[in-house]
Amino acid sequence: MKMTMTQKILAAHCGRDAVKPGEFVEIDLDMVLGNDITTPVAIKEFWKMDAKEVFDKAKIAIVLDHFTPNKDIKSAQQSKECREFAQQMQIKHFYDVGKMGVEHALLPEKGIVKAGDAIIGADSHTCTYGALGAFSTGTGSTDMAAGMATGKTWIKVPGAIKVLISGKPSKYVCGKDVILHLIGRIGVEGARYKSIEFFGEGIKNLSMDDRFTIANMAVEAGAKNGIFPVDEKTMEYMQARGNKTYKIFAADNDADYEEEIEIDLSALRPTVAFPHLPENTKTIDEAEKENIKIDQVVIGSCTNGRIEDMRIAAQILKGKAVKTNVRTIIIPATQEIYLQCIQEGLTDIFIQSGAVVSTPTCGPCLGGYMGILASGERAVTTTNRNFVGRMGHVTSEVYLASPAVAAASAIAGKLVNPEIV
Repeated sequence: MKMTMTQKILAAHCGRDAVKPGEFVEIDLDMVLGNDITTPVAIKEFWKMDAKEVFDKAKIAIVLDHFTPNKDIKSAQQSKECREFAQQMQIKHFYDVGKMGVEHALLPEKGIVKAGDAIIGADSHTCTYGALGAFSTGTGSTDMAAGMATGKTWIKVPGAIKVLISGKPSKYVCGKDVILHLIGRIGVEGARYKSIEFFGEGIKNLSMDDRFTIANMAVEAGAKNGIFPVDEKTMEYMQARGNKTYKIFAADNDADYEEEIEIDLSALRPTVAFPHLPENTKTIDEAEKENIKIDQVVIGSCTNGRIEDMRIAAQILKGKAVKTNVRTIIIPATQEIYLQCIQEGLTDIFIQSGAVVSTPTCGPCLGGYMGILASGERAVTTTNRNFVGRMGHVTSEVYLASPAVAAASAIAGKLVNPEIV
């Protein structure tokens, strides 16, 4: 039987030669992930199972990133529960304040996840690691608990969509524009419980940071996971982070895909998702005509808080000032990226422009803290969701965009094309 990349990884992890869409299989896990919101729930379920210890101290990661440094007593208590559990179980990959970062940027950076792995995480954007050629998907906290105890989980084998990428993107087009364009075409239900698998010559023109962004938002199209083939860029990235042993799974040439979609990078324009769904997309040329005035800009998150995102924002903000009354919040996704921003002078540029630079955190993305919107306010943000009330008041509005569009909009005080700033 001919299989996709995802199906081959699942087959290998359940000890079978082949699997087919719709089958339920029990797979061995290479990594189980949780954060400061989802892990306390998983811990309760773990004890309910009468589990005594985790299946492998080196194959569990707990990252305190959503409400840390803690914003209130409840978040402090949640972090304390995670901390005590990690100490009791001697969890190797535990990241607290000072060492933590936004989980889906941190794990690849630390070399904890790699090509060929099977990964679950109690966070929907766990699909990020598909950029490395891994199968990774979000689960609930109960599944996380079972994964920590047994090292296994049940998966329904997904069907797949093939996305063929060609061409080379123009200056201000990046991975965020690619995935917003795709979601705009197929909708938030367009890949429901399917694997989105990326192919084509154009992939070589996408950086690893681009690929992480694209895989991260596969879930916004309803996908079970997104996955890229392993190429030289992937191997260089993993090897630079200490990963010398990994396994490459390539789709069979005649694997069965339910749908094929072509994307020409050279034809893409910077793209914005208007409220209140990621599928509500418009090109920046269309968006500019609507004269959308804004109150806040956020550049960061597990989607766009990596060093390339910081660099493009700094390039646009350098020597300029953000518009009066536009709160501009920049959040490097990890401590390493934060330090790079300082070393490269990016932090100076951000502060001199009138922006504020935050410690690594998910913070405003989920309406947590560090940038909550009041009634009627509008934000341009590089995060991944713009549902009703996502970043604050239910009457606020969130516009999803690339770091280039976000930075340019901060200067203009409204949605604008970065080419004109």
